[in-house]
Amino acid sequence: MSSTKIQGLLSHLGSRASSVEIINPSTGKNAYPLPQFSAHEVAVAAQALRDSAHIWRDTPVHQRGQVLLNLHDLMIKHETDLLELLQFETGKARAHAFEDFAGALNSARHFGKLAPKVLHTKRVRSGAPTLTRNYVDLVPVGIVGVITPWNYPLALTGLDVLPALAAGNPVLHKIDNQTALTALYLRELAVQAGLPESAWTIVVGDGPEVGNAVTDNVDFVAFTGSTATGKIVAQRAASRLIGFSLELGGKNPMIVLPSANIKKAAKLAVTSSVANTGQLCVSIERVYVPNASIDEFIAAATADAASLSIGKDGGFETDLGTLTGAAQFKRFTSMLADAKAKGATVAGGQPQPQIGPYFVSPAIVSHVPISADLDRREVFGPILQVYGYDSVEDAIDAANDTDFGLNASVVGNTTEAMAVAKRLQAGSVNINEGFRASFASMDSPMGGVKQSGQGRRNGDYGLTRFTEAKAIGVTTGFLALPNNGHDYVFIRKLLILLSQTLRRLP
Repeated sequence: MSSTKIQGLLSHLGSRASSVEIINPSTGKNAYPLPQFSAHEVAVAAQALRDSAHIWRDTPVHQRGQVLLNLHDLMIKHETDLLELLQFETGKARAHAFEDFAGALNSARHFGKLAPKVLHTKRVRSGAPTLTRNYVDLVPVGIVGVITPWNYPLALTGLDVLPALAAGNPVLHKIDNQTALTALYLRELAVQAGLPESAWTIVVGDGPEVGNAVTDNVDFVAFTGSTATGKIVAQRAASRLIGFSLELGGKNPMIVLPSANIKKAAKLAVTSSVANTGQLCVSIERVYVPNASIDEFIAAATADAASLSIGKDGGFETDLGTLTGAAQFKRFTSMLADAKAKGATVAGGQPQPQIGPYFVSPAIVSHVPISADLDRREVFGPILQVYGYDSVEDAIDAANDTDFGLNASVVGNTTEAMAVAKRLQAGSVNINEGFRASFASMDSPMGGVKQSGQGRRNGDYGLTRFTEAKAIGVTTGFLALPNNGHDYVFIRKLLILLSQTLRRLP
C-alpha cells in the first residue's frame, strides 16, 4: 500500500502526542508510525459519539440495512485492495485473507437484510385480551464499544461493528495497533456506502489504557481476545451495570471416531490446526485418536503438514503465511521447546528464517506430558497435539477436561458423531469439519462456554444483543382497569374465567 493511501486512512485518527512503529510481519521491518490515543482522548471521542448519536439512531432501520448492503457491494468491488491490506498487516496467506474478507462480507449482507425483519415493533400476547394490547420495541442500547484483535481484523470487525450499527448504535471501536489500517479502510467504505461519519469512531493505543477507557465510556462492550483480558472487561462492565459479550480463548479438541477414515481425518486435523497459521480462536489444537490407529494417524498428519507450502506469496499458491509478530513467534517456539524438553515427540515446528523472521513450519506433537505448557494452554500457532484413547467415553472425558469450551470437532460416522457432539462442552461443534461448518453460518450462534466467553455473535442474538427491549402496553378502553379494592370484585371473576378459557386453547 502506498504511503499516500496509508496517510489518508490515518487521517481519521487525527494528530496525537505519541505514536508507535508498526511492523510488516513478513519482513520484521518498520512499516509506518501509528498515532496513539490516551484514555482522556478516548473519553472525548465517546462523548462526541454520544452528542451526535441521534443522527444514526433516528435513521429508519431499512435505511440502516441498506447502508450495510451498499457496503457489501463496495467490499466486492475493493476485494483485491482489502486482501492485499490484510496480507500487508498480518502476513497471512491469501486464502486465509479471503476467509477473513468473507467473514465481514457475509456479516454486511446478513445483518443488512436481517435488521429490518427483526427490529420492527412487534405485537405480543396480552395478559388481559380485549382490555390491553402489548408491544415490544427493540431500541438501540446506546454507544457500543467494540474491541477487536489482530488475527482476523476484517471478519471480527464485521461480526461485531456491523450488527451494532444495524441496530442503530454509534460505535467506538478499538482495533489492535497492528491491524488499524484494515479497520480504517472498512470504515472508509462504510462512509462511502452512506454511513454518517459520526456513527463509527476508531481508536488505537495501549491495550490496557485504551481498552479500559472504551469499556468505561460506553453502554455495551463487545470484546474478542484472551480470557485474562476478557475477565477484566467483564469486571469493569459489571461495575457500571452495562452489558457485554466476550469471545475468548480456546483449546479446541477433535475426536476421531473408530469409524473414521484415518488418512482423511489426519488431513482434516492438520487443515483445521494451521488455518491462519494457527492464529484462529476456533482452530483445532488437540486431537484424540483410537490407540489402535494412532501411529497411522501421526504418520499421515506429519506427511500432510510437511507438504504445506510456506511463504509470502500474494496469490493463492501458498498455504501458510507468517506468525504475526515477535510475541507470537516466541510463544510458539518456547511452548514447543518446553514440550520437547519434558518428553514430547515433535515433528516439524522449525523456524524458517530464510523466508522471514516469524515464519515457522507446522508441528505435529505427540506424547505430550501433563507438565508441559502445551498440554493446557492455548498456543495460537500451527501446532497439532495428538493423544490416543481406548474408548470413545475416554475421548469425550479428555476433550471436556479443560477450562475452555469454544469449539470442538468430531470425525466419523455422522450418526455416531452427532451423539458425541451433544456431549461435548463447547459453544460450537463441527462434524467431519474443523470449524468452518458452524462458523460460516450467519444464522448459527457463535461463542463459548466455561472460560471461553459470554454471549453469542451471529444469529438473531448477534443483532439483538445491541438493543434494549422496551415493553409498551396500551389500554383499549373496552373496560376500565381496577383503581381500588372494590373494583377487583368484578375484574377478578372476569380474569379467572379468561384464564380458564386460555388454559383450554392450544
